[in-house]
Amino acid sequence: MTQNPKQALLLLVHRIPFPPNKGDKIRSYHLLKHLAKKYQVHLACFIDDANDIQHIDTVKQWCGDTHFESLNPATAKIASLTALLSDRPLSLDYYRSKAMQDWVNTTVSKHQIDKLVVFSSVMAQFAEQMSTLTRVIDFVDIDSDKWRQYAEKKSFPMSWLYRREGRCLLHYERRIARECDASLFVSEAEADLFRQLAPESADTIGFFNNGVDTEYFSPEHSLDNPYHAQDLVIVFTGAMDYWPNIDAVTWFAQAIFPLIRHKHPDALFYIVGTRPAEQVKALAQLPGVRVTGSVPDVRPYLAHAKVAVAPLRIARGIQNKVLEAMAMAKTVIVSPQALEGIDAAIDEELILAEDENGFADAVSIALEKTNTALEKAARLRVITRYNWDANLQKVDAALESI
Repeated sequence: MTQNPKQALLLLVHRIPFPPNKGDKIRSYHLLKHLAKKYQVHLACFIDDANDIQHIDTVKQWCGDTHFESLNPATAKIASLTALLSDRPLSLDYYRSKAMQDWVNTTVSKHQIDKLVVFSSVMAQFAEQMSTLTRVIDFVDIDSDKWRQYAEKKSFPMSWLYRREGRCLLHYERRIARECDASLFVSEAEADLFRQLAPESADTIGFFNNGVDTEYFSPEHSLDNPYHAQDLVIVFTGAMDYWPNIDAVTWFAQAIFPLIRHKHPDALFYIVGTRPAEQVKALAQLPGVRVTGSVPDVRPYLAHAKVAVAPLRIARGIQNKVLEAMAMAKTVIVSPQALEGIDAAIDEELILAEDENGFADAVSIALEKTNTALEKAARLRVITRYNWDANLQKVDAALESI
């Protein structure tokens, strides 16, 4: 007896969903692999980094037809300015593409696709005319609210531009949520907030938590120490061209780390992540601050650090950096913004610090004495609560219940 062929499904993603350990690609990678178990996934995405071209063949192995479209960030920024002549968010025009739309239209017809999954609000524009399909969108975060937060941190004219982007993008997010059959977010808190912002779509708004590959992010691995043997290291991990991360490490390095160095003169603050902005590179001039740039594997930097910090002042959704450090059984000290959406017991599984002195005191204590019980509990929390296979079943439910 021959098996029935897999049902066709179209997946639209703003960036190539690989490698699985890089920032905003973690969730889309696991979503693709999960959907490919049940569906013949036809994938369309942009490539905005030449280094990602090497991953195309890897991604193709999970897909049917594919469309990988190069996007030049500098050119896209200029093109996005056309949105200022209308009420469109700049984010949409940044990703606008006739070639992408033509491929989507052709693929839907060619494979008689009736299920479509959109990853991130900016890709929804290519599914707007697909009202006969079952459409599920994974917004991940409320992007419009990030722009609102950015506006609060900037001066004119950028504050005006970011405030406009937040307003226009929220209008678009609400429209897409009304048109899609289900809208998913990265956490219950994020879904609850969007229900308040878009009450007309409350019944179709849900969430699925991110997960962590706890076999990969495990303290059991023997990983070479990237530091000197006696280094007293505080580590931050993340994409360092991302404004909330830039703001976080700048605040920590300039306002918090000097307080820590007063008690621990030998302490080092390592900023580990790809594409560090010039503002981040400049922090390396401060005593004890190290900026690594891209590293082949972030795990050694977590494994051999004394403490991991997430001092974010701007955030939406769940911070993968926090979950990964917890999975590595590290003491993790977070701001209230970085804690949002994470189900963990304060002081038992991670540490909460609400201001500069709170961070300095908490880090100093962690540098002086390892909290083994907390670190074990942190890893157990991730294993039990942040499992990809279990969490992604909510996507299955959304696609199958419609």
